[in-house]
Amino acid sequence: MTGNHNQRILLVDDEPDILEFISYTLLKEGFLVETALNGKEGLLKAKTFNPQLILLDLMMPGMDGIEVCERIRNSQGLESVIVCFLTARSEDYSQVAGFDAGGDDYIIKPVKPRVLISRVRALLRRIPAKNEAGRFDNKVEAGGLVLDRERYLVSIDNREVFLPRKEFELLFLLMTKPGKVFSRTEIFQAVWGNDIIVGDRTIDVHIRKLREKVGSEIIQTIKGVGYKFTD
Repeated sequence: MTGNHNQRILLVDDEPDILEFISYTLLKEGFLVETALNGKEGLLKAKTFNPQLILLDLMMPGMDGIEVCERIRNSQGLESVIVCFLTARSEDYSQVAGFDAGGDDYIIKPVKPRVLISRVRALLRRIPAKNEAGRFDNKVEAGGLVLDRERYLVSIDNREVFLPRKEFELLFLLMTKPGKVFSRTEIFQAVWGNDIIVGDRTIDVHIRKLREKVGSEIIQTIKGVGYKFTD
């Protein structure tokens, strides 16, 4: 058992066998695990269990994973929780809808235990690291620009600005280390996940939209390398 005892994972799936298999695998690695057999129960447990990661079945009767994810993103205190969909190979067509609903990644079922643990750890590494005071850096500031990840708020000179989730995550990533050049690979992995296939110009489009909203000078393009934030 490894030192994962403070990391909370909520597993939502309507198949008891899958719940048992995945929860056993996670518990054996030292994670704290809560389970739910349907979307409604999953929402209730998410609010009380306060997980850092939710593994969410995409296709469930009644309230499916898409609707659950949308409600999570609109629930105070759960806006920044990592949501990873569990999908069967035949459900590839639904993955885009899952990302549009605010999902962060997906795992294809069936999944081998070692692969599952590896993916879970990779997802949990996206959580901001604790600072020297032992607190999470959920808020970054530069000049008049403020990003509050806990409340999902963006403001420029005290004027609130709305950013879609991926634009928010991209800007937050760049602002965590001003001056650092993030490669396209680093950005894809941190914002979209390793296994998500997107067009070559996806990052460029998001950068362009960010510049339109927060200013054209603060995000610099390093040709052939990537992007960096400068204040």
